[in-house]
Amino acid sequence: MKRRTVLAGIGAGLAMPHIRPAEAATVVGVTKTEIKIGHTIPYSGNASSYGVIGKSHSAYFKMINDQGGINGRKVNFISLDDAYNPAKTVEQVRRLVEQDKVALLFNVLGTPTNSAIHRYVNQRKVPHLFLSTGADKWANPKDFPWTIGWQPSYHTEGQIYARYIQQAKPGAKAALIYQNDDFGKDYLNGLKDALKDDFNKVFIKVLTYEATDATIDSQVVSLKESGADTLVSACIPKFSAQLIRKAYDIGWKPLHCMSNVSASVGATINPAGPEKAVGVISSQYLKDHSDPDWKNDAGMNEWRAFMAKYIPEGDINDAGYVFAYGAVQSMVQTLKQCGDDLSRENIMKQAANLKHEVGVLLPGISVSTGPTDFHPIKQMQLTRWTGTTWERFGGVLASS
Repeated sequence: MKRRTVLAGIGAGLAMPHIRPAEAATVVGVTKTEIKIGHTIPYSGNASSYGVIGKSHSAYFKMINDQGGINGRKVNFISLDDAYNPAKTVEQVRRLVEQDKVALLFNVLGTPTNSAIHRYVNQRKVPHLFLSTGADKWANPKDFPWTIGWQPSYHTEGQIYARYIQQAKPGAKAALIYQNDDFGKDYLNGLKDALKDDFNKVFIKVLTYEATDATIDSQVVSLKESGADTLVSACIPKFSAQLIRKAYDIGWKPLHCMSNVSASVGATINPAGPEKAVGVISSQYLKDHSDPDWKNDAGMNEWRAFMAKYIPEGDINDAGYVFAYGAVQSMVQTLKQCGDDLSRENIMKQAANLKHEVGVLLPGISVSTGPTDFHPIKQMQLTRWTGTTWERFGGVLASS
């Protein structure tokens, strides 16, 4: 499956580069009339619920085009399906880099998929920007200077859940289930770093699943049978929904801390059954449409207007649309800052020199990067599912 959208403009204020013929070969993916941006995401497979992110990016660039574009420059946004399969990601990214000759890669989704292309894109010196994954390893400018994430670190999120469990349920008998890749292992390592020598005392059962599995029902039964009264799950939406539903159906009611990547009402809670998820703990850095606090919020109203006009069929309860809307704004800001120089080197330089507000981020949270700081978003807030909405509690927590 392939999605290709050719769109004019990328945001007010970006000037058209003055490229002399002798210089053109050094500015990959850019001409006087367009810039090519590459992207892969699972439009099919077990993680296809994330496909709305790619759909939103295409719609956002179309909105920019409808607003007049920038000095006639078009954005050729090439979004390809990788089915959350690392081998397919390698194939698609090679095509984007070597055949389509994109200027950069933007918001490629998934920890295992980005891991498969990590070394390749750095060797080719292709900007690998604002990845749709919170793995801690994307913040390594010394060894991988062409890669930068966007969302908060999974490792930090794991530490936050460990500290919450210690405070909320002293003496907890905890269990952990995580996806058997770098995504899930970041949560495991975060829990271990926070609990140190107490990890094996607190966690009495640890299980994994594969991203290609059909279900995790058997793991849920085993977790209950372990006697655990507390659960941390590092799963993508499909499996989080299965976990919530199965735990409810077998009468298991642990204190459940669930990965932020599955905190979407549309992608996880509704498929699981909202009543079955009551009490689930997660964390947020983005505003949630179902939260009445944002009913008249300027940033969320801007997003709602965008959805109504450009993706009217979209499920506004799906947090993937909000995530995409926030991430693409960092991409736009980066290109604005590039001015006349849209070389790959300057695109990367500007991505590592950001400081801007995003209307769909929670109050007190903003985007900030530096030459040695590749963690654009560093804060989160705990939240609890009430049956109808996510209710935030406690203060905004900063990562280390």
